[in-house]
Amino acid sequence: MDKAEVNDLVAVATSDDILEGLIAVRALRKLVEDIEALQVRRARDLGWAWGDIAEPLGISRQSAHKKHTRRRPK
Repeated sequence: MDKAEVNDLVAVATSDDILEGLIAVRALRKLVEDIEALQVRRARDLGWAWGDIAEPLGISRQSAHKKHTRRRPK
Protein backbone atom coordinates (compact mmCIF):
# COMPACT_ATOMS: atom_id res chain seq x y z
CA MET A 1 0.00 0.00 0.00
CA ASP A 2 1.46 3.35 -0.97
CA LYS A 3 1.17 6.68 0.84
CA ALA A 4 -1.68 7.88 -1.37
CA GLU A 5 -3.73 4.79 -0.50
CA VAL A 6 -3.03 5.30 3.20
CA ASN A 7 -4.07 8.94 2.91
CA ASP A 8 -7.28 7.86 1.16
CA LEU A 9 -8.04 5.38 3.96
CA VAL A 10 -7.48 8.07 6.59
CA ALA A 11 -9.82 10.41 4.72
CA VAL A 12 -12.52 7.74 4.57
CA ALA A 13 -11.95 6.75 8.22
CA THR A 14 -12.62 10.33 9.31
CA SER A 15 -15.50 11.00 6.93
CA ASP A 16 -19.17 11.35 7.82
CA ASP A 17 -19.98 7.93 6.32
CA ILE A 18 -19.93 5.78 9.45
CA LEU A 19 -20.01 2.38 7.72
CA GLU A 20 -17.24 3.23 5.27
CA GLY A 21 -15.30 4.91 8.09
CA LEU A 22 -15.40 1.78 10.22
CA ILE A 23 -14.34 -0.39 7.29
CA ALA A 24 -11.41 1.97 6.69
CA VAL A 25 -10.46 1.81 10.38
CA ARG A 26 -10.32 -1.98 10.11
CA ALA A 27 -8.03 -1.72 7.07
CA LEU A 28 -5.78 0.79 8.84
CA ARG A 29 -5.59 -1.44 11.91
CA LYS A 30 -4.47 -4.35 9.72
CA LEU A 31 -1.87 -2.16 8.04
CA VAL A 32 -0.46 -1.00 11.39
CA GLU A 33 -0.32 -4.59 12.68
CA ASP A 34 1.56 -5.69 9.56
CA ILE A 35 4.04 -2.82 9.84
CA GLU A 36 4.59 -3.53 13.53
CA ALA A 37 5.27 -7.20 12.80
CA LEU A 38 7.73 -6.24 10.08
CA GLN A 39 9.65 -3.86 12.33
CA VAL A 40 9.72 -6.34 15.21
CA ARG A 41 11.10 -9.04 12.88
CA ARG A 42 13.76 -6.62 11.67
CA ALA A 43 14.69 -5.68 15.23
CA ARG A 44 14.91 -9.31 16.31
CA ASP A 45 17.03 -10.16 13.26
CA LEU A 46 19.41 -7.42 14.38
CA GLY A 47 19.58 -8.88 17.88
CA TRP A 48 17.35 -6.44 19.74
CA ALA A 49 16.08 -7.64 23.13
CA TRP A 50 12.35 -7.87 23.73
CA GLY A 51 12.52 -5.06 26.28
CA ASP A 52 14.18 -2.76 23.74
CA ILE A 53 11.43 -3.53 21.23
CA ALA A 54 8.61 -3.20 23.74
CA GLU A 55 9.55 0.21 25.11
CA PRO A 56 8.91 2.29 21.96
CA LEU A 57 5.70 0.31 21.36
CA GLY A 58 4.46 1.26 24.83
CA ILE A 59 3.94 -2.34 25.91
CA SER A 60 5.65 -4.72 28.31
CA ARG A 61 8.49 -7.01 27.29
CA GLN A 62 6.24 -9.98 28.00
CA SER A 63 3.45 -8.59 25.82
CA ALA A 64 5.82 -7.96 22.92
CA HIS A 65 7.25 -11.45 23.21
CA LYS A 66 3.83 -13.10 23.43
CA LYS A 67 2.41 -11.12 20.51
CA HIS A 68 5.34 -11.58 18.15
CA THR A 69 6.69 -15.03 18.94
CA ARG A 70 5.50 -17.58 16.45
CA ARG A 71 3.64 -20.40 18.09
CA ARG A 72 4.89 -23.85 17.29
CA PRO A 73 2.39 -26.63 16.61
CA LYS A 74 2.03 -29.16 19.42
